[in-house]
Amino acid sequence: MAADLTKVSILARREIEARILTPVIQAFMKEVGREKTLQILGPIIQNLAREAGANLAKVVGGNSLEHFVKGMTYWTMEDALKLDILEQSPKKFIFNVIRCRYADMYKDLGIADLGVLLSCNRDKALIEGFNPKVQFSRTQTIMEGADCCDFGYELKE
Repeated sequence: MAADLTKVSILARREIEARILTPVIQAFMKEVGREKTLQILGPIIQNLAREAGANLAKVVGGNSLEHFVKGMTYWTMEDALKLDILEQSPKKFIFNVIRCRYADMYKDLGIADLGVLLSCNRDKALIEGFNPKVQFSRTQTIMEGADCCDFGYELKE
């Protein structure tokens, strides 16, 4: 029987994952190079995110944008994200992340350069797994040095 991971914040999960994966990733980078390591790991992490998106739809009882908004509570637990919601409707969910404890955590662990791979690159794949009719957009992230992350989710029929 699998553990109920909804009881563990995603921030805590990402820190546990980072503490385990970082030495492995660094060893692979030393052996095969940074670019090749990222080429290998990127699709694996995105596939895990798609699976997580499909699972999220089950956990929250549907795959509408309203359901997705409900599921956002898992990412914001422990004040992990501070959101500035710009638009929220059945067809659009647009917001800026103005504080990101995920970015802070990766920086504190000394692996700010891996934060995009381990967290940010999951976002598009997550929504694909949750509902492939939802289009994702983002042009910047705090993890990459921007003042905010600009998220957009739009339901396309």
